[in-house]
Amino acid sequence: MDLFWLQGYAATTPQELAGQMGIGKGSLYNTFGSKHDLFLRALRRYTEMRLEYLADLFAAPGPVGPRLETAMAVLAGVGEHRRGCVMVNAAAELGTVDDEVNRIADELFTRIEGIFRVAIEQGQRSGEFGADRPADISARQLLASVIGLSVLVKSGGRPESCTTVVEGCVGGL
Repeated sequence: MDLFWLQGYAATTPQELAGQMGIGKGSLYNTFGSKHDLFLRALRRYTEMRLEYLADLFAAPGPVGPRLETAMAVLAGVGEHRRGCVMVNAAAELGTVDDEVNRIADELFTRIEGIFRVAIEQGQRSGEFGADRPADISARQLLASVIGLSVLVKSGGRPESCTTVVEGCVGGL
């Protein structure tokens, strides 16, 4: 996953993948079928990891706002690295030609939006957020902001600027 995340799908060779895993190229094909099959497995694993992270984050007690800010920053990679989000990268690279990548990306994005919606509804019930805007619309806006921030992070956007965007998005709730 890290190699695909760093280099993208097209730039990552089967030889590099085999070397990264410490196996022969033949073993790579015998185990995973193809580079594409391995890539899809990596995207599914990334999806699982992100959803597990969000479930743990939002299961914690306390105000919702800071947890939404943390979620947005982590999902986009703000201040952590310059890779952006592997799923955003995959969708940008292969979205026009790979329906399976689109399906996996859509599944993750839909689930993140749902998690954001539930968190926003919780914040609205507690009075932390205003209830004048539907939570589903706000959740969709936060997701779109995460996707945009991921691109900014990958292109070298300053962490301070990205953090300001995160704070403004959640503060506007």
